[in-house]
Amino acid sequence: MLLLTILQANGLYTVFTKLGAVFGAAVIVMGASFGLSKIGISAMEAIARQPEAADGIRMSMIIIGALVEGVSLFSIIVCLLVAL
Repeated sequence: MLLLTILQANGLYTVFTKLGAVFGAAVIVMGASFGLSKIGISAMEAIARQPEAADGIRMSMIIIGALVEGVSLFSIIVCLLVAL
C-alpha cells in the first residue's frame, strides 16, 4: 500500500499502468497469433489424414478462429481503454 501511495504521489502510477496495458495488449496479440497458427496446423494435418472430412474440419477451423479473434479483440480493447 505504501508503494502505491508513493507511485501516485510521484505520478508514476499512470506511467506504469499504461506500460502494463500496452504490455498486456502485446502478450494478447502474440497469444492469439500462436493459437491461430496451432488451429491452422492441426486442421491441415487432419485434412491430410482424412481428405473426405475436409469440409467439416474447415468449418470447425473457421468457427474456432473467429472465437479466438473475438476474445483477443475484446481483450485488446480493454487493455487500450486502461491505457487511455
